[in-house]
Amino acid sequence: MSDLAAYGGLFLAAFLAATIFPAQSEAVLLGLLSLKAYPVVALIAVASIGNVLGSVVNWWLGRGIEHFKTRTWFPVKQSSLEKAQRWYARYGRWSLLLSWVPIIGDPLTVAAGVMRERIVPFIAIVSVAKGGRYLMLYAVYKSLSPAV
Repeated sequence: MSDLAAYGGLFLAAFLAATIFPAQSEAVLLGLLSLKAYPVVALIAVASIGNVLGSVVNWWLGRGIEHFKTRTWFPVKQSSLEKAQRWYARYGRWSLLLSWVPIIGDPLTVAAGVMRERIVPFIAIVSVAKGGRYLMLYAVYKSLSPAV
């Protein structure tokens, strides 16, 4: 597998996993880790950057929700968005530390846009959350992998 295909595929899977499209970035990352052909730091960085940028798309959609929320392609159901907005209003930007959690994470990133969270704190907190998830995934993988 070429480096471009490996890193590009991982980036795309991570990006899509943070948006409306169903994707399993964790499975792609674990597959590439198991090949032992790529530096771990590079794989985690690519996955984290892709996932954070996908969340930035959600934030951007949240900023313009008045224009898009009735569209069929919009990534979040109205009820989920309202729940995320209530959560965000209650806990503020620190709720973005849960942006990695399946089901609730994506609506939280959209809610951050709706609530007009500034982009720099958004990216910083989401980067910690998303990068932390991939680091934990690697730690679990390493602990379960036989020593080479």
